[in-house]
Amino acid sequence: MTEAPTLVTGATGFVGSAVARALAAHGHALRLLVRPGADTRNLDGLAAERVVGDLTDPPSLARAVAGCRHVVHVAADYRIWVPDPAAMRRVNVAGTLALLHAARAAGVARLVYCSSVAALGLTPDGTPADETTPVGHVIGHYKQSKHEAEQAVLRFIAETGFDAVIVNPSTPIGPRDIKPTPTGKMIADAASGRIPAYLDTGLNIVHVDDVAEGHVLALARGRRGERYILGGTDLRMAELLALVNHVVGRRRRPVRLSVPLLWPLAIGAEAAARAFGVAPLVTRDHLRMARKTMFFSSAKAVRELGYTFRPPEPAIADAVAWFRAMGYLRP
Repeated sequence: MTEAPTLVTGATGFVGSAVARALAAHGHALRLLVRPGADTRNLDGLAAERVVGDLTDPPSLARAVAGCRHVVHVAADYRIWVPDPAAMRRVNVAGTLALLHAARAAGVARLVYCSSVAALGLTPDGTPADETTPVGHVIGHYKQSKHEAEQAVLRFIAETGFDAVIVNPSTPIGPRDIKPTPTGKMIADAASGRIPAYLDTGLNIVHVDDVAEGHVLALARGRRGERYILGGTDLRMAELLALVNHVVGRRRRPVRLSVPLLWPLAIGAEAAARAFGVAPLVTRDHLRMARKTMFFSSAKAVRELGYTFRPPEPAIADAVAWFRAMGYLRP
């Protein structure tokens, strides 16, 4: 008898491709939802059934989940600046709900939803937040969409009894970041010497393969309706850039900038982006987020799932090595 497959959405992307590979390594038969015309380089060498579909096309989701035992939902529209916020909500919120309905109708045993720490609260004093930290004002369309989607998942679980678990990755870095993600671009730019200055903020850095293993653990051990932060190490921006410079053997130290100094530049960059249709170098949401210290604790995932994460240095080294091999590091 053939094993029922596990459907993975977003497997052509950065985190999704790592999740698919981790599931395969743990013996899961894979079915991958692939958007029409998607870049499938991240699927090279991965034995999996591919089905064409889109989160904004509910009939395609029903076809994708048919006969699946599990679903791991990683796909999302991840952009800091977006000219049409409604399009992002159609993917991140409405698409997630459509997939939940399709999975429940198909008799899927369990779904793991990949949310984000962007959907969680932050502490006022900069100490690490956890799954219970109250959510205040959510900055930016991406974070708002992920918070709204996560709340929709929690309501769906409460109302239907469907077995779903939520994971909240922090800031993953590593190989196969083909777009790249905003964080990956920052690592590539820093490794290329293209970040002469920075804003002082705090990030939680984690290897993408550790995040992927966390998804597998949540599928196997997570409790229904619970959230688990899949993070790594808290770093100030200066510490992160220093580690990148150490990996590439560069001694130059970037200059620290202040948020008020960049505010007029952000306003101008957003106006130019709207006029010419290109992503701005810096936005007011970038600056608002830079004022926050985005430190997080993965203690719950460590305790309940057996989650582990490596130090930031090998994560940065793997990311830099992949960007170098792919030709992303240009002075």
